[in-house]
Amino acid sequence: MSTLRPIEHPRAQYLRKPEPVVFPVEAEVPESRRHLELRTALYLILKYALRNQGTVGSDQFVYWDPTNPRACLAPDAFFKLGVADVDFESWKVWERGAPDVAVEIASRSDEADEDWEEKLARYRKVGLKELVRFDRLTSEPRLRVWNRVDGDLVERKVEDESAASAVIPYFWVVVTGIDGAALRLAEDAKGERLAPTPDERAEREAKRAEQAEAELQKVRAELAALRGK
Repeated sequence: MSTLRPIEHPRAQYLRKPEPVVFPVEAEVPESRRHLELRTALYLILKYALRNQGTVGSDQFVYWDPTNPRACLAPDAFFKLGVADVDFESWKVWERGAPDVAVEIASRSDEADEDWEEKLARYRKVGLKELVRFDRLTSEPRLRVWNRVDGDLVERKVEDESAASAVIPYFWVVVTGIDGAALRLAEDAKGERLAPTPDERAEREAKRAEQAEAELQKVRAELAALRGK
């Protein structure tokens, strides 16, 4: 029984050069300063909270169709657990798998309902386990969450601007500070134990150092008093 083999054409001539499919790694999109602050803070919070557990991205293109560079989204934050935390310019689902979670911080460009519905339809194609949307520009609901159920991305009920993540052991919560509302991670539903920002971690470390120094000075004083007796 012979084995079929393709015919070799060492001198084959083609009518045109192949056109490679190009997947851009960036685009010029206007972003307000507050949106940048919220996005950066959330990225850094996730980066620390999920350290050594996966890869976190922010504003990189996520592609899900290897034949269509226009089939893409750029979440404000996203992550995939269980993969090495390496540098990447864009996220291609057919190479790395679908992100587990994506977060959208609403901006003026997708404020209209029809704009969000179009974006939501795209997210349904990505294969996410969870999609989170925070909209500080509206009165309510500011926090919305979708989860994958039976192959569909379905919105679930959110109460008191707090929702337990279905993927990680944290809650998505809306907190209000001097700069306004922000989306945060918390260890509890009420947002009393927030996953810290870099500034908050630095402040905690400074307080620990002060307390340790105070304890050391107290011990030294007690030793000096004992020697003086």
